[in-house]
Amino acid sequence: MGKVIFVGKTGVGKTTLIQNLRNETIIYKKTQAAEFYGQYIDTPGEYIENPRFYSALITLSFDADVVALVQDVTSEECYFPPGFGDMFNVKVIGIMTKVDQKMHRFEKTEQYLIEAGAESVYGVSACTNEGMDDLIAELNSVI
Repeated sequence: MGKVIFVGKTGVGKTTLIQNLRNETIIYKKTQAAEFYGQYIDTPGEYIENPRFYSALITLSFDADVVALVQDVTSEECYFPPGFGDMFNVKVIGIMTKVDQKMHRFEKTEQYLIEAGAESVYGVSACTNEGMDDLIAELNSVI
């Protein structure tokens, strides 16, 4: 079975998303180092926030079939530079998290992810399950 690596800044919901995908109780925790949960690889936000850690992301991607760039729709910041996904030798998708929030920037967030190299973009809420079926179908088709 293939693996998915989740990449995004601190607080975008990578761990929460993985807990939802694994049908686990959602409990907030700060990821301190790369963690492996079956077919999911959770990375610390610092790996995208500090370009010196990009090599760690590249190395982790060798174990993956998909790189998921995760961006919070309520954030005005984007840490993914244009073409970021080109450094990976696997499929790159974008995931917009927290789509259930009132203060959102769907169009801008989708644009960030596409410019970063996402082949497709999915909007999800791990808390309400909005959009999760489409994301799961995509992941199942690849992994």
